Amino acid sequence: AYADLLALQGNPNFAGRHAMQKATADIMDRAIVGSEIVRGLLAHPTAITTPVPPANQLASQLHTVARLIERAQSDLGHERQVFFVAMGGFDNHDGLLDGQHSGLLARLNGALKFFWDALGQIDMRSRVTTFTASDFGRTYVSNGNGSDHGWSSDHFVMGGDQVAGGNLFGTYPNLAIDGPQDTGSGRFIPSHSVDAYAFELAKWM
Repeated sequence: AYADLLALQGNPNFAGRHAMQKATADIMDRAIVGSEIVRGLLAHPTAITTPVPPANQLASQLHTVARLIERAQSDLGHERQVFFVAMGGFDNHDGLLDGQHSGLLARLNGALKFFWDALGQIDMRSRVTTFTASDFGRTYVSNGNGSDHGWSSDHFVMGGDQVAGGNLFGTYPNLAIDGPQDTGSGRFIPSHSVDAYAFELAKWM
């Protein structure tokens, strides 16, 4: 089916008459080419010997990222890259206090420790900045066994000399429920916008 779809790109009557199919074929073509490039890069030997933490999908994703960083400049000529990895499970409307949340943080910690060690083995700590992003926080008012969707949240940035480690940027809100910064149900107004956060990362890049 993929081959049939891609073959349509060579049809002289295809481009103007089937725009949606052509767009789909273009995306599929890029995905296939990209997967072949990645497969080739990952076939090379690696200097990364740090073991990937078992049963840690985030660490596995970061292992792939580290391998691609290791090969990207020499094999692809890339000087700038952006990688996206994801870890779910934090939407704890219930069960927040039963150990699920602390287990997620432990898994996150293990994955980041692995990535930091791997970057050290390929001498890339000072050239890679790792940061978190999320589209929501949690409320400070319980829903009985957890919390609901909030507004602001804390994030962290990890890197070498390009990151001023050990510093807190922004101002913690007054955490009083129904206080001056509570917009309702413990949803606090952040001191900095995500745009300001992204701006600093974009300047570095």
